[in-house]
Amino acid sequence: MPAAPRSVIRVLIADDHAILRSGLKLLVNAQADMSVVGEAADGQQAIDTARETKPDVALVDLAMPRVSGVDALRKILQDGAKTRVVVLTMHDDPAYLRSVLAAGASGYVLKRSVDGDLLSAIRSVHNGGMFIDPSLAHILVEDVVAGKKDASSRMKAARLLSDRELEVLRLVAGGFSNKQIAARIFVSIKTVETYRARLMSKLGLRNRSDLVRYAMHMGLLNATTLEDEAAR
Repeated sequence: MPAAPRSVIRVLIADDHAILRSGLKLLVNAQADMSVVGEAADGQQAIDTARETKPDVALVDLAMPRVSGVDALRKILQDGAKTRVVVLTMHDDPAYLRSVLAAGASGYVLKRSVDGDLLSAIRSVHNGGMFIDPSLAHILVEDVVAGKKDASSRMKAARLLSDRELEVLRLVAGGFSNKQIAARIFVSIKTVETYRARLMSKLGLRNRSDLVRYAMHMGLLNATTLEDEAAR
């Protein structure tokens, strides 16, 4: 009996540089297990094309016209498709990495190392994993170490949170606005603001970056949970 055909990973490429898109398309299409099903030159086109083609993996540049890469990836996930997003960027600033992971990206690849890492990233996220550019992997380790220093006190604080407060924590850390959270949990924006203030007070946190780090450390925030929230 002949072997069953291997499934092909359907890829969308979103970048405002036509030459880079062409190069990425050649690279991806040269793989036996991959195929480019769409291209986009700006964030809005990425959203529209993802909606039409429903790719398995979307390669999204951070800096694009009309709609930013971060907003585009949020919308792609919110549309409810099973698409996983790999961010392509020139930015090696840890703040960008934390931001896109909080928004739901499953991969982060620097353009300077795209030839060596992109194919591995596509395959990894398609199989349910995550891929972080090796030069930035230490950032996540540092975040975990920093979180462990006060994990005991925050674990105790977490027991003081209600189910609704935990839900708001996950959504805030996931990049959702107060207005979006209010619509999802059927309360007023003012009520969401009150929940956020309580969270900061109970957990001893100062800003949204602290919330993201705390949510990731507590296992409330990862690519899968964000995708589930976006699909609702």
